[in-house]
Amino acid sequence: GKKLGFTFNNRNLHNVSLGQGQEVVAEQALDLAAKEGHWVILQNIHLVAKWLSSLEKKLEQHSEGSHQDFRVFISAEPAPSPESHIIPQGILENSIKITNEAPTGMQANLHRALDNFSQDTLEMCSHEKEFRSILFALCYFHAVVAERRRFGPQGWNRPYPFTSGDLSISVSVLHNYLQASSKVPYDDLRYLVGEIMYGGHITDDWDRRLCRTYLEEFIKPEMMEGELLLAPGFPLPGNMDYNGYHQYIDEALPPESPYLYGLHPNAELGFLTQSSEQLLHTLLELQPRDSSTGEGGVGTREETVKDLLEEMLEKLSDEFNMAELMAKVEQRTPYAVVALQECERMNILTREIKRSLLELELGLKGELTMTSDMESLQNALFLDMVPESWGRRSYPSTANLGTWFTDLLARINELDTWTGDFSLPSTVWLGGFFNPQSILTAIMQTTARKNKWPLDRMALQCDVTKKSREDFASPPREGAYVHGLFMEGARWDAQAGLITDARLKELTPAMPVLFIRAIPADKQDTRGMYPCPLYKTRQRGPTYVWTFNLKTKDNPAKWVLAGVALLLQV
Repeated sequence: GKKLGFTFNNRNLHNVSLGQGQEVVAEQALDLAAKEGHWVILQNIHLVAKWLSSLEKKLEQHSEGSHQDFRVFISAEPAPSPESHIIPQGILENSIKITNEAPTGMQANLHRALDNFSQDTLEMCSHEKEFRSILFALCYFHAVVAERRRFGPQGWNRPYPFTSGDLSISVSVLHNYLQASSKVPYDDLRYLVGEIMYGGHITDDWDRRLCRTYLEEFIKPEMMEGELLLAPGFPLPGNMDYNGYHQYIDEALPPESPYLYGLHPNAELGFLTQSSEQLLHTLLELQPRDSSTGEGGVGTREETVKDLLEEMLEKLSDEFNMAELMAKVEQRTPYAVVALQECERMNILTREIKRSLLELELGLKGELTMTSDMESLQNALFLDMVPESWGRRSYPSTANLGTWFTDLLARINELDTWTGDFSLPSTVWLGGFFNPQSILTAIMQTTARKNKWPLDRMALQCDVTKKSREDFASPPREGAYVHGLFMEGARWDAQAGLITDARLKELTPAMPVLFIRAIPADKQDTRGMYPCPLYKTRQRGPTYVWTFNLKTKDNPAKWVLAGVALLLQV
């Protein structure tokens, strides 16, 4: 207060934390403060969205005739998306706005994590060496999990609001446990921090595995023997004072790179590429939407859309005749059922594409009145985006419209070939299914029926072959050969038959053909295996399909931290 030219004591500072019916208290505080020249702090106004219009009127009312020392300070959490912005424009326009930006980069994050503590904190535990070592490791862990978000889905499947409060509580728990025990309870600490303090935010099982793996690497007995590397070239420091730790960060921390997080440098290339594409796409959307493309243009917007529309209608084949296909199936095997289900879903999608394109064609000719749906479709076609009504009936995809439509035609062709005689293709294009889980489940069902095994006690075994799709002329006797998979975060060494480090700038190398077969779950060999998640797209998260065990010579933890996954589309 003195720095700003004001003095105050507790009697003329009103601090109101909103929520749970505190709106009336806030209004009374504002009225009193405006009259007496007090300060009012309104915290968490994002929790009282309906009251904000009343707050705007109240502030406008006190903007004139109030005491010259009257001030209002407002705080709110950042909105998760532009649609969630709820603070009235009047309040924003008449305020001095201050944002508390999170630090960027490992060095800034690590310093900020350590700033939550002091020399007094380091001296408060009787097990001083253990306490200081684990505290620094927790600071590094906090910096890693906070900054890893910038790598998108390869960093975390979903973004989480980790805060300095999580770190402070974890250190308090550490202090209490060390004071109460003669030995360091590593397992208990990892569980409390990974499953409760930080894990309480985490909703995705694969993200929970990642969080758990970081703690297994950072908090273990080796840290007391001076053998622990928090990152390549960055060992856990010995016993230092508070300023010494800050100095150690400045002097010893390697330059910023994905290696500090356990990731491959390709992770940054992929993230920056996607960010650039998103920026360019946004710029494209901001183009004027008048009918002409201007001087030197290649024609009007309507002409461009009309040409594309006609081309798509011409290339799109007829719907699958379901009655005819049903009659052709002699035995409804699990594979035949999958083929029929895929045909039904493809019909729903192609029916909507044809209906909407024909409707737009009539609208462009002036034979129908243009509706908002038709305008949205026209804009999507012009901007090379998959229209919303198609996307709702489609499969997850991050591709632009041109790539998506080519992929759609390939899927139709694949189904057409398969339903010719309903015999399993020599190699199955796993990415070509609306529901890839269905064909994997069908493999288990077929084997279970043949061998009379209980389905709930079976698992899929994945053997990576050394061959490509063209090398197979017929399907295997049991299971299926599948192709069309890609690996992100690493690559498959076909000669050695192992996961190995990715080559620089090869973001998603293709996998050889996989041989998938069903075996009893208790016969699975999990030694020297990395349980690798399979996703439909690079967005990961909700597009999860299955888990395949892949051979590795390295510790599987390396691939967990690197965010290694198999993808069906890139």
